Amino acid sequence: MIKKCLFPAAGYGTRFLPATKSMPKEMLPVVDKPLIQYGVEEAMEAGMNNIGIVTGRGKRALADHFDVSYELEHQISGTDKEGLLKDIRRILEECTFSYTRQREMKGLGHAILTGETLIGREPFGVVLADDLCVGDELGVLSQMAKIYEKYRCSVVAIEEVPRDEVHKYGVIAGSELEDGVYVISKMVEKPSAEDAPSNLAIIGRYILTPDIFDVIRNTPPGRNGEIQITDALQTQATRNMVLAYRFKGRRFDCGSVEGFVGATNFFFERWKAARG
Repeated sequence: MIKKCLFPAAGYGTRFLPATKSMPKEMLPVVDKPLIQYGVEEAMEAGMNNIGIVTGRGKRALADHFDVSYELEHQISGTDKEGLLKDIRRILEECTFSYTRQREMKGLGHAILTGETLIGREPFGVVLADDLCVGDELGVLSQMAKIYEKYRCSVVAIEEVPRDEVHKYGVIAGSELEDGVYVISKMVEKPSAEDAPSNLAIIGRYILTPDIFDVIRNTPPGRNGEIQITDALQTQATRNMVLAYRFKGRRFDCGSVEGFVGATNFFFERWKAARG
């Protein structure tokens, strides 16, 4: 039902300087794949094969990665290295990619609004590639798509975080509609531990209805002077139901060194097990 997925990828990745001085943070490799490829594979599993990427200056490597490299293909043709391109070839066969640039960094809400031209007037997924998620059985976006199919409204992914970390996230309050699914009554962007309405934090997976674009357009700058998607979703929640879903699985915050190393160790063990 949902065919499109948007990847805001214009950020500078300053927490990984100097590595990200000339390389997009979304291209940082976790074992043998860049971060953004994990996100695209998750979107594909959920049936979202039309991939829109919001880029910025110095991000050309993203478009190059999701394209054919004729010189490389020729060089390794017929060798044992050819099998290493199996996953990316499947992505190129099954997905279409479109790109637009975010000229100014004005927050996640602004990045999503920039992607309107790639999405149009239909529901869509959003993946923040530096949140690397592993679902228990289904990927996180696939789980969320099932929630959307049932309720036909915007859905955000949440997880419990320690109270002393709520200041890093958008935080929700709400009433439980069914197991793990909450009707949002309040959303606060990066509150202090004292002001947080709960410890249920929004992570980088969303399914949004297309009216969100008009809401963002009329959302004033919020915390840090940026247009926050949390503020826009709070407005949307007052007009229509917005749900939060406590997903089944695990998230690695690959925007931090600790989370990136944790993800690398996790996927390295999977990589070893797959090779016997």
